[in-house]
Amino acid sequence: MSNSFRVHSTSDKDVEANSDHQSEKRFDYLQRAQWLRGAVLGCNEGIMTSSILVMGMTVHIDTTKDLIITGLVGLIAGALAIATAEFISVYTQVDVVEAQNDRDRRSGRVGRAPVPSPTEISLAASLAYVIGGVVPILTALFVRPQVMRFVAVAISASFSMLGAGYFAASLGKAPVLRSCARVLMGGWIEIAILIGKRKVLESFGL
Repeated sequence: MSNSFRVHSTSDKDVEANSDHQSEKRFDYLQRAQWLRGAVLGCNEGIMTSSILVMGMTVHIDTTKDLIITGLVGLIAGALAIATAEFISVYTQVDVVEAQNDRDRRSGRVGRAPVPSPTEISLAASLAYVIGGVVPILTALFVRPQVMRFVAVAISASFSMLGAGYFAASLGKAPVLRSCARVLMGGWIEIAILIGKRKVLESFGL
């Protein structure tokens, strides 16, 4: 009797696993692609902007109060700015897709291209901006010496970028390692460009 029970239990597990596999195959992960793109962009921008800020590359911060005020204002302004930019840019895509759908319908073509949601994407980008941007600020609050702060923020920013890459890959069922590497490398390239820009301006006394 125990053998038959074991076979029955294994069979149930196989059926359940097969059912999950079929459900995953039926789910269209392209539905997530648009807002995931906006979220990764927003998160990386938030991490990069806040990191540059608290590393002292844009303004000189002396006190904890200055750090909190500067960081909070930067987060709000950045989140609103990226939400506005995403809303405008995605609506351009919406106009093109809807115009093409109208042409296809008039010509008798079957099928309709999916229309992205500007509101959904802009909200995802702005929320991700705040989540990504708050990490370097919180890190800097607990590290006072400028050199140590630079190192601590660099480490926290790197882990945040890796987290953003893992989040995007997991929700999109994409390769995790490639996503993490791309987000990390891209984020640090952007930070290096901005630091280089600052150094060039300083060399001219600006």
